[in-house]
Amino acid sequence: MRIGVPREVKPGEGRVALLPSQVRRLCAAGHCVLVERGAGSMSAASDDDYAAAGARVVASGEAVFAGAELVVKVKEILPREFPLLEARHVSYTNLHSAADRPQLDRLLAAGLIAIAAEETHPFGSPNSVLAGEIGALEGIRLVLAPHGGTGRHFMGHFGAAPARALVLGLGGVGRGVLRTLHGLGVSVIGFDVSPGARREAELHWYKHGFRALPVEELPGQLPTADVVFNCVLWDKTRGDHLLARSLLATMQPRAVIVDIACDPGGAVQTCRATRWEDPVYEVDGIRHFCVDNVPGAAPVTASAGYAAAIVDGVAAVAELGALEACRRDARLARGLTAVDGVLTLEEAGRVQNRPWTPVSEVLAR
Repeated sequence: MRIGVPREVKPGEGRVALLPSQVRRLCAAGHCVLVERGAGSMSAASDDDYAAAGARVVASGEAVFAGAELVVKVKEILPREFPLLEARHVSYTNLHSAADRPQLDRLLAAGLIAIAAEETHPFGSPNSVLAGEIGALEGIRLVLAPHGGTGRHFMGHFGAAPARALVLGLGGVGRGVLRTLHGLGVSVIGFDVSPGARREAELHWYKHGFRALPVEELPGQLPTADVVFNCVLWDKTRGDHLLARSLLATMQPRAVIVDIACDPGGAVQTCRATRWEDPVYEVDGIRHFCVDNVPGAAPVTASAGYAAAIVDGVAAVAELGALEACRRDARLARGLTAVDGVLTLEEAGRVQNRPWTPVSEVLAR
């Protein structure tokens, strides 16, 4: 199969879907890999590295889409890429299509097969922990006075208490946040709906005096928080929010919300996606940091994790074809989003109130 790796076009995104080591594996299996010139430049992978691995380096993203059957990316398909999509393509990338109707409209109109990479990871996104660690550093930076924060230091000194942080969600992203905050000396309280997750986190971080509370206790903790980190992927079919706009009035002036999950209108009602070039906005006096590709700030490390996580799936699609690969691998089937103009991702159908066909029915045909 002809596999294409275009350069990411999302602003501030330096990751690449496959590194030379994965390309070498695919080429050794007899596949042709097209890589756009400069695609790995921010991930410590040069064009010469790709060529040495067996790839054919091409001049543009247009050339990648034109020559490839399977297009492998990191981020969603953006409008400038819409005209490049054809029915013969299989797209394998992070789509998050339930919250992106224009993208889903184009995938269905093109009639291609689309696999959402974010749905295929058995233990969550390989970049989740990175997102938490980088997001934690950004949050602590924004607590400092020159950046508009409350002015607390991340450690306690001279009788002044350290910055106080709340972490919503104790999964992969939350663990990355906790690792960073506790390493800096920040005072942290965590929240999770799962008693098991709360207990596990308290046992792991007991030396730091860490407490984990049910989410129902969040409102009582907000008034003294310097920074709140949201790490919860919210069910997009819900109409409520974990941190509703009405609660912003209870927070202290100059506090900040860092929404690492970045689901617009999700767990944090006032979230809207931002870019690294202009990452912060204010609602009701509370600053929000809602960059939607946080791991892209560390592309060398993030690309290594992402590429290693998806290469088995890419190899299966290339060897068997997309639908047969999904029949054999339930993880890939979970990510099947569109097939020949038919929507197969239940979440997108429910959120956008549009017809959808169960994956099992499509694969049984």
